[in-house]
Amino acid sequence: IAIVMGTSGREARADEAQKLLNWGYTAFDDVRLVEAGKAVGAPVAVWKGRQAQVALGSAQAIYVAVPKGEGEHLKTQIERTDPLVAPLAKGQRVGTLKVTTAAGAAIATVPLTVLEDVPEAGLLGRAWDAIRLWIK
Repeated sequence: IAIVMGTSGREARADEAQKLLNWGYTAFDDVRLVEAGKAVGAPVAVWKGRQAQVALGSAQAIYVAVPKGEGEHLKTQIERTDPLVAPLAKGQRVGTLKVTTAAGAAIATVPLTVLEDVPEAGLLGRAWDAIRLWIK
């Protein structure tokens, strides 16, 4: 959808709208930030869980439009809950992926979720991790 104002008639509006859309397609690139169901970054530690680590990601693919040639200069930063304590459910939001340009301008903020269930550990595992967390 394109809205063009200040033209003399219907044909002029259609021509200007087409020029605007063509410019958008030629001046910008679509960059995939996150692939659906794939891990973003390294797995993170989980405390009091049956597994020691879990991968974070997004249930859906996330794309942004950036000026041509700027895609490889994007910077990402993961902010997450620390410590992650089990139980964790698949799809539970535990962090955010912040995407900025090389100059520091914010492009996108993407919620990060747990990609698999992490059940709670047994009594001894939870007790051991509780002691380790207390010392940490």
